[in-house]
Amino acid sequence: MPNQPYIPEFITVHLGPPDSAAPNVTVRFADYIANVASSEVFPTWPESALRANIYAQISFALNRIYTEYYRSRGYDFDITNSIAIDQSFVNGRDVFENVQSIVNEIFNEYVRRQGNVEPLFAQYCDGIEVVCDGLSQWGSLELANQGYSPYDILTYYYGSDIDIITDAPVRGITASVPSYPLQLGSTGDEVRSAQIRLNRISANFPAIPKINPPFGFFTDETAAAVRKFQEVFGLTPDGIIGRATWYKLQNIYNSVKRINALNSEGITLEEVTQQFPGNLSEGSRGIGVTTLQYYLDYLSEFYDTIPSLDMDGVFGSSTRDAVIAAQNVFGLTPDGVVGENTWRAIYNAYIGIVRTIPLVYREGNIIPFPGVFLNIGSESDAVRVLQEYLSYISDFYSEIPDVNPTGYFGERTQESVIAFQELFGLPATGTVGPVAWDRIADVYSDLYNGSQLREGQFPGYNVGG
Repeated sequence: MPNQPYIPEFITVHLGPPDSAAPNVTVRFADYIANVASSEVFPTWPESALRANIYAQISFALNRIYTEYYRSRGYDFDITNSIAIDQSFVNGRDVFENVQSIVNEIFNEYVRRQGNVEPLFAQYCDGIEVVCDGLSQWGSLELANQGYSPYDILTYYYGSDIDIITDAPVRGITASVPSYPLQLGSTGDEVRSAQIRLNRISANFPAIPKINPPFGFFTDETAAAVRKFQEVFGLTPDGIIGRATWYKLQNIYNSVKRINALNSEGITLEEVTQQFPGNLSEGSRGIGVTTLQYYLDYLSEFYDTIPSLDMDGVFGSSTRDAVIAAQNVFGLTPDGVVGENTWRAIYNAYIGIVRTIPLVYREGNIIPFPGVFLNIGSESDAVRVLQEYLSYISDFYSEIPDVNPTGYFGERTQESVIAFQELFGLPATGTVGPVAWDRIADVYSDLYNGSQLREGQFPGYNVGG
């Protein structure tokens, strides 16, 4: 699903019910709305009634497009002309001049519920032969004759908590499905979007575990939730979000939130606000940059041309130089910008090295960050190593709760991680990414090496009787 609604340049209409063999036709969006309006209402109606109906028709169509209602179900069109489920569209018909004029003025405006992002599913009917919960077309005529404005008519039927959004951007329709499968190690807004959807769906399907928090990093916890979702909805339970899983997620999410209904639960701005920049480049800041710096710094030990880095979370000139060096190593355009291809090349190189290191705890041995963020619900050998580190550290710092090395990241492990983060000045998230892992490993190493005696070294206390 796109982050924010937009007006499509073109819309593809199926000329029949969804599963019929009818053809598709692609027309300009404004022409589509003018056709629908000319098929649904009369040009002799007062202008306020015409405008109210056209706002409803625009919003209805945009809701279908924004939610990818048909595309997410595997269809190759955006809407049908079946009046039983969509809007009337008569391919090739003439449109009324005054209707076309209004559409040309307001085709990039739509109705939405206050506090929600998605265009309102502005259900309507004629109000005589068919009665519905939304706008009554003949009723809108009566209200217009009483002097109601277009907005007054809309609020009469849809409630006072609606806004008319103006000057929405116009662009081509693009599919929301990620360009590559989301899996362990993936990061970004697409991962966060999937996590938010899984969490909401789990309220209706409790077998799907919660992801806490949905912060845009594909963890073991996320993979477990994806696998359970796939099991529940008859998909291959591989824990990877490919095209089929992505669209099934969107389809079920829209259903449980009733996005394609007047009584929609709604999509809030927080759910679609981008947390990660599309690209990381000079001037970028945050956890994405810190993670990148960790990977590059580690790779610098294996590639002479990649310089080492400090993990300060700021994409400065030294980070840019390291990125360019990595891009040269991996045969990419050396522009110093971390887009999808550069991120994947750096991550794959890092994880390729890390996977050659057995994730088995050995006393005093330091293992690099496993490439997957760890938090509540994670279960792996990496968690067991983390717990061994924390358990050892807790012997020296009473503020940090001891944990059993079970390999499962439960509440006790979360408490121990948060205590460590608070004690050592890290954000107390309870999640272990590269920064927290690196700091925990460093403290463990310092404590372990500091407590080992060399031959003949005085231990600092009297031994014996």
